[in-house]
Amino acid sequence: MRKNLAVVGATKDESLTISKQIVQACEEVKATQVVVLDVASVAGFADFFIVASGRSDRQVQGITNRVIEELAKLGIRPLSVEGYEEGQWVLIDCGDVVAHVFYEPVRSEYDLESLWMRARKLDLVRAA
Repeated sequence: MRKNLAVVGATKDESLTISKQIVQACEEVKATQVVVLDVASVAGFADFFIVASGRSDRQVQGITNRVIEELAKLGIRPLSVEGYEEGQWVLIDCGDVVAHVFYEPVRSEYDLESLWMRARKLDLVRAA
């Protein structure tokens, strides 16, 4: 695995490995409704979207912190993190992998899964 700022130009396998790490981080801090979308065939700017929810703005921030910590273990620093201060919708842009961490009511308002409904859903979430 290349160690760099983000994963722009990563192989699909590298992007999948990073996606799995993000899902694991989300699960460790009790994120809900974790979904992985393979957007490579419908979007030219990313391979995967990870969408997760928190039950409060503080939990959204906690999930975000955990994801960033896990990415650092892979030597990856996101290109940008948007929305952290508000804790309503945090976007963690890692280039070919983009994580969206929502406060639950805000997630239903934006409904990314419907917006990207042509993207294939991957089952990377561990059984509870």
